[in-house]
Parts: sequence; C-alpha cells; structure tokens
Amino acid sequence: MLVGKLENMLNPKAVALIGASEKEGTVGNQIMKNLLQGKEKRKIYPVNPSYQAVMGLKCFPSITQIPEHVDLAVIAIPAKSVPAVVDECGRSGVDGVVIISSGFREAGEEGAKLEQEIKKLQEKYGLRILGPNCLGFIRPHDFINTTFLRSQPQPGEIAFISQSGALGSAILDWAVSTHIGFSMFASLGSMLDIDFGDLIDYLGEDPRTRSVIIYMEGVGSARKFISAAKGFARTKPIIIIKPGKYAESAKAVKSHTGALAGNFEVYQAAFRRAGVVMVDEIEDLFNCASVLDSRYLPAGPNIAVVTNAGGPGVIAADAIIDNFGELADLSPETITALNKVLPPQWSKGNPVDILGDADVERYAKALEACLSDPKIDGIVVLYTPQGAAKSTDLAKKVVEIAQRRLKPILTVWMGENEVEEARRIFYQNDVPTYPTPEKAIRTYMYMYKYKRNLELLYETPEELSVDLSPPKSHLRLIIRRAVGEGRTNLTQAEIDKFFDAYRIPRPEAHLAKNEEEAVAAASRMGYPVVLKIASPEIIHKTDVGGVVVGIDSEESLRKSYRSMLESIKNAVPKAKIDGVYVQKMKKFDYELILGAKKDRDFGSVILFGQGGIGVEFYRDFSIALPPLNQTLARRLMEETKIYRAISRGIRNKPPVDMKALEEIIVRFSSLVVDFPEFAEIDINPLVASKGEITALDARATIDVEALKLTDPYAHLSILPYPTKYVLPWRLKDGTEVLLRPIRPEDEKIEYEFIKGLSEETSRFRFFRVIKELSHDDLVRFCNIDYDREMAIIAETTEAGKKKEIGVARLIIEPGKKRGEFAIVVADKYQGKGLGTKLMDMLIEFAQEKGLETVYGIIMRENKKMVRLAQKMGFTLKPSEEGYVATLNLV
Repeated sequence: MLVGKLENMLNPKAVALIGASEKEGTVGNQIMKNLLQGKEKRKIYPVNPSYQAVMGLKCFPSITQIPEHVDLAVIAIPAKSVPAVVDECGRSGVDGVVIISSGFREAGEEGAKLEQEIKKLQEKYGLRILGPNCLGFIRPHDFINTTFLRSQPQPGEIAFISQSGALGSAILDWAVSTHIGFSMFASLGSMLDIDFGDLIDYLGEDPRTRSVIIYMEGVGSARKFISAAKGFARTKPIIIIKPGKYAESAKAVKSHTGALAGNFEVYQAAFRRAGVVMVDEIEDLFNCASVLDSRYLPAGPNIAVVTNAGGPGVIAADAIIDNFGELADLSPETITALNKVLPPQWSKGNPVDILGDADVERYAKALEACLSDPKIDGIVVLYTPQGAAKSTDLAKKVVEIAQRRLKPILTVWMGENEVEEARRIFYQNDVPTYPTPEKAIRTYMYMYKYKRNLELLYETPEELSVDLSPPKSHLRLIIRRAVGEGRTNLTQAEIDKFFDAYRIPRPEAHLAKNEEEAVAAASRMGYPVVLKIASPEIIHKTDVGGVVVGIDSEESLRKSYRSMLESIKNAVPKAKIDGVYVQKMKKFDYELILGAKKDRDFGSVILFGQGGIGVEFYRDFSIALPPLNQTLARRLMEETKIYRAISRGIRNKPPVDMKALEEIIVRFSSLVVDFPEFAEIDINPLVASKGEITALDARATIDVEALKLTDPYAHLSILPYPTKYVLPWRLKDGTEVLLRPIRPEDEKIEYEFIKGLSEETSRFRFFRVIKELSHDDLVRFCNIDYDREMAIIAETTEAGKKKEIGVARLIIEPGKKRGEFAIVVADKYQGKGLGTKLMDMLIEFAQEKGLETVYGIIMRENKKMVRLAQKMGFTLKPSEEGYVATLNLV
C-alpha cells in the first residue's frame, strides 16, 4: 500500500545513500554525517562504486547488491544518472526515494524529460518519491536527517513543510537559533509524487505533531490538499505563507469574474474553505504554530491590555484596532474590582495601566479581575523593566495564572537582557510571549480568526429549495452546437435556457430578428424595455453601443433599434448579428455580480460582490470554491462590503430577501458543478430589491478542452454531493425509504436517530451508550468529505416528518486502499432487509473508489451484524472487541 510505503520511508529501518562520499564539503558527505546520527536506530548503507567504505561503513557499488530490504534510498548524484538508479530502487523493492539532485524541469526541456522518465518508473514500481530538487526531510524525534543541512533542529510539536529548499533552509536555521522544536521538516521540491496532501495526511495521524506550518508556492493536487487539510484542521491547525500576492496573470480574460478573481485571491478562498490560517510574515508562521492549539482558542475578538507603561499600552490598543480586533469594554464590576486593588491614578479603562511602580501582586490582581470579566475574551500582559515587579518573578506568577486556562493570555516582555530569563520561563511553560505589542495582537487575532473560521465552516446549513439534479442533456447540446459552429461564447438566449433549468430568475425577454418583431415583443411584454445586441462575437455590449435602456414607447423603440444597429456596424463591422434581445426593464435597488471562472490550480471558483459597470473599479468581491450550501453562500456574501447594505438596507433602500439570494447562489453553484464546459460565466448585474432578484445580463465562455473530459468533476477541488447514490427503495414490509448520502443539513435528523437508539443498539454501534451529542459530534457525522468517506442514510416519513432510520458509513484510510465500515439500523426497523441493502451500497462505493479491502469491528454479542457480515462474504477473525470482519475486493 502506498500509505504503508510512505510510513516505511519516513520512519525507515534501513537507509541507503546513493552518492555517499568521503570528500569533505560535498552533499554526499554531509548527508552521510547526518544519517549516521541515527545509526543506533537503523542500518545505514552507503552506495558509491568509487569507494570500498565510507565513514567506516562498507560501501556498495549499487543498491541492488545490498543484502537486505531497504526502506528508504536517498539519491544525491547528477540528474542524468537518476532515472537508472530509480529503476534499480524499484527492482530492489525500495519503499521510498528522496531525490536531492537538481537539474530536472527547473533546468529546462532536457531536465523535464528526465523527470518524466522518473515519473513513469514511480508509477511502474509504486514506490514513493520526495523531490526531485529537494532538501529531503528531518524527523528529530526519530533521529532521521536525510538533508545536507548543518542545522539540527530540536524535537518539538511543529511540522514544517517547505516547497522552496533555499527558503526552507533559511527559515529552519532561524527557527533553530530561537530554540523552536520540530516533529518534522520536509522539503518537497518539484512534488513529482509526494505533495502537501500526502504529508498532511501522514502528520494528521502523528501524535507528536500539534500543528503544521507551510511555505507554499503552488498547491500541487488541489483536491488532495483540501481534502487532507479539512480533515487535519478540525483538530490541529495548519498555518501557511504563500508568496505571489501581487503577481499579474498574463492570460486574457473575457468576463468581469475572470478579471477580478486572481490566483492569489483564489488561494485565500481555498485556505478559508479548508480551515487553514494564512499569514503574511514568516515570523507569524511560528508565532501562530506555537499558540494555535484548537483546544484553547479565544471566544471572541475582545482584548484587554494590562500594562505598567502607558505608551506601550496605547501602541497595543492601536494594534488591536489595526488588526480588526475589539478593545474590550470593562464591565462596571471589573472597574469596581480594579478600583479596590489599584492606585487612584490607574487608567480607569482599557488598556489597564497599573502604573510604573506596579509589583507582582498588583499585576496579579489586575489580571484576575480581567479574567473574571465576561466581556473580555483574551488578555495581553505588557511589562517594561521598571518599578517593583522583577521580570522573572512576574513571569512565574503569570505562568501560574495562565496554566488555569480560563482565557488566552499572551505576554509582551519589552527589552532584551533584563527580560531574557523571563521569556525562557514562558517558553518552557507554553505561555506565548513576544517582544512587541504588535506581534502579540496580530497573533491573537490569527487565533480568533482560526476559531471563527472553523465555526462558520461547520455551522449547520438550512434546507433550501434547490433541485439537486435538474435536466441537463438539452443544455449540453447547446454547448456542443456552439462549439460545432466554431464559437466559444454563448448568446444571451442560450444562457437564459441554463438559468431557466436552474431556476435563476431573469426578466421576460424575446430575441427579435428584425424591427417589427422587436416592436411586437415590446408590445406584448409592456414598456419600458431594454434592447441588447445579440451576437456571439460581442462580449462587452455596452462598450460598442449594444445596450439601450429606458425605452418607453414604440417610437422610441424603433429609433433606438436603428441607432443601435448603426453603432454596431461602425464599431464591429464584421460581427455576426443574431438579432436584438428585447428585455423587460426592471427597477432595482442594488447591482450585484455573481460569476465563476476556472483557476489554473483549483479549477472552478465562484465570485460574488458589488456589480454594475464599475465592478472592476470597486473590486468589492469575495471568492468561494464550489459546491456551496446555504451556510457557505451566506459566508461568501458576508465577506463583501456590499453585504451590510443588502442585508440591512441603506439610504431608504430596503434590505434584500437574503434567503432568496442564498438560494440563487446555491443554484448557480450547482450549475457550475454540473458544467465543467464553462471556462467563465458571470451575471452582471444581478439586480436586487426587496421583492425580487433578477439576472439582468450574463455572459458565458466555453472551455473546449473540457468537452473531452471523462471525469465530470475534474474541474472541482471539492467533490459535490454524490446524487448517483440517491435511491428510492422499499423495506420487506413495504415501507418506502429514500437511501441517500448524508448532508450537513441532516444534523437534526441524525441527532434524533442516534438519541432514539436503544442502549444495546447504541453500544453495538459506538461501543458505548451515547447519551449526549454536541454540534461538533454531529459535524463529524454529517459534514463529510465524499472523496474519503461515505455515509448512506435511510430516510422515511412518519407523521409528515422526515425521519432517519438507518445509516451505513465507510471511512477510507489515507492510502485509499482500505476502508472501515459501520452500520446501524433503528430498533423498530431491524430485520427488514435494510442492513443488507446498506452494506451492499457501501461495497459498491468501495469498489468504485478502487479499495482493496473493507473491514469493520463487530462486538461479539452483536449476533445480527455477525450474521450479516457472514452472509455478505466477510471473513471474521477474533479480536479484543469481538471480531474483525474483512472483505477482500480484489
């Protein structure tokens, strides 16, 4: 299994260094020295035909001549020789290879060919490869260092993954000098095989890793990264720094969405969706990694500052506001409590200035008072070397209070030599400490945003009136017909057919082939109307005089019709004209934009924001990755400035029907999910008023290459709801049920189902009786990643209400070769064939995912489940809990 090979490679019992050298200053020499530091834990085999021995160890001419199995081969030889050596590694059964060598695709065409050769060998033998052109990896806890770096990091709880070897080396050296410990350092290089997703999956199972920090230039496999990161970030934080903020794309775009949604903004959206933290500075990587313990995060943005110096307190207050935090209002009770313990001259507010002569006791009493205030979410303690409080004594007292973990406490000990020992005390006791107020505040706000982001991501969405599978075949014919005609742009009339199928409201409209048809259409629908030129070759109609609004009579229409055609003839004389689109004119309060484009790394993304002709000027927009549900649609809107206006109303304009707008965004998301053929599509403007939301104008560009795809979701980084597994069915007694994959919206019926199980059935499924379920528990059950997990629920109707009566779950292990199943059926519905049907659906899903084995743990007393497993062909082996039931699928 690939995951087994990755485990063996990263924790090897035997390592071969191909390119080992006795020559000082060479890469092969330094790697050998580093590997020998772990010689008590593993065997080291130098490989180099030029030596009989290297550093006292027998040297082999080839890896094929090493007499035992090698888990890991480190290759440090010229690039042109690497493919042949990788082939030898594959033939020798090596589990994994680290290719330190450079000179591959980064070096040009010849190097790219070498890399392709290595990729073919990797696929042929199934071995795992880190690199090429990488530094290797270090695991300090296990004394394995495959790099040529001279820095030796201490063991710790932070994993550091860097795409850049040079920057990774520099950051690692800086971290070592500040005594930051690591569970792993890995340099990915070209990511020919092992990428961010692989290592995040691996580290998610590592008990010695509390957080992961990443320097990322490009994501590699976007779907694998997001899937791994979402699973990891629920319990352990991932902090990323991504360069390229202001890089300009050279690719021409045809829509406003394409012009607005740059690659860096898409990365930001992807990180939000995955629940990871994106920071701006390298130092923030480590500041955040040391404090982002998901068990201990601030409840809100309200910060109190306790200080013995007014100036730094003001700087801290400014930093709070600059970082979008809140300077907490002290409650009257806190003011009273502080008045009793502080001198009369104290600041009487926040920052809490306890004056320069403060001693340890005064600090402690002020800190205790603030901790008791329900309006304060976290505290920053500022200390300057003055007054009665000694630096180390105060540090010990703050540690004592902080370890009670009532609220987050961050410390700022300003100065150098006089506070050095105090900082060491904080480091030893896991109390965050910083040299300046700005750094402390910035880190606190990262902590809060991380927690808030996870809460918003997993908020239970409402049910919306959205057709999960509207008719699509006739729409695909429209696309194929357009491509057959040699065009990649759809007309407004064609786009309207998509909107009608997905219930995206639009104005009444008619395509007129001549002036008389236009007059008849306007007369039928009623004035005022809008005229729009209909041409697949004219994308931005307004720019060439192709839009006339406010036409309120037949005379005005005729005049406008002729004038428009004349303008078009002068501006684009060779454009093919299909006619003129006559559209009912709508009054509106707000102009919005809703669009989608294909990003080069993450595939299709959705954009929402302030629309109209000034859309690219205002640049008020937010981006999200489809598919979207109600919660994610609302969050997409909340991240824009226009959201406040449309949700509350502004300048006598009433608020918009936000639920209706959420539904339109979710329907548009479904359209984007269902049609990989769209390179770009946007609605601008999507106009809104209190009673109505309408798509006034739209444009769509076809990605011709997408017509060749066999995977319908190749354009998505996140797999959508798998409607293919929705199945009406009947129990043996005739009861009608709907079998379908679980959704985040199912929290309520999942809760009622689990709470309704008998104690015996609950114990059989969960190995204990479930008495209470938190929102976090239900998120884990309902908000699943369909790429690595499936849960099929059986739903029926009782007394007019939806009711869950059974669920079957299969969780795929990171190597994607094995999956663990669990099935439970409500007591009342047992013995009616439902368990058998659910198991059969899980097996079908496992086969489609290419799994080799499905297994489950069954309690000995659970006779019904034992019989079901035997009937379905599982092999049962005794275990501590009862039996392990295994079904081989290959």
